[in-house]
Amino acid sequence: MGSNVDPMERALEIIRNLPGTRLAFGLTPDVLEAVRKIECGIKAQIGLDVINEGINECLCRQHVICIIKDDRFRPPPEPTVLMMGDRDLVIGTEILPGQHHMYKDRENLFWLGDDFVVFTDRVPKTKEYFLMPPVSFPELEQMEGACNVVSCSPSPLSDLIIKNYYGLEDNPKLASILVGFDIS
Repeated sequence: MGSNVDPMERALEIIRNLPGTRLAFGLTPDVLEAVRKIECGIKAQIGLDVINEGINECLCRQHVICIIKDDRFRPPPEPTVLMMGDRDLVIGTEILPGQHHMYKDRENLFWLGDDFVVFTDRVPKTKEYFLMPPVSFPELEQMEGACNVVSCSPSPLSDLIIKNYYGLEDNPKLASILVGFDIS
């Protein structure tokens, strides 16, 4: 691929070749704005605030791609959900595939489901909240000219808005990921 190829097209080609990618497409400004509005008011099912820092960063990039993926897509390189307190105290974390053994016999944990633990020995002074941090996307970080690459998971409502806008089936076996990047 030469450097005369449009960066968005290069990024889409890289993503479309990843196992588990069903679709990959750029998001239009009106869809990006709808997602931004939805994400501002999300709360977790247990009533805690949810701050989707990943989506906030992603939506600020020059280019934003939506990936519709199935379960063959690689796991994220780092946790996509953290429980936070006191701004920078991690009091809970998503457990990624292959990492359960690291937490299995620890006594300072409370399991919230099969893939999330809360550390019982970390007590925040202020209100807890869920943080969806920006997640790296190594495949695009390798792309010539790409910088500030970030990925994130949109909320279920944003996922539905995207699928409805583009006429896609709302299949629970398919999930969306957003990837944003700038060109240097």
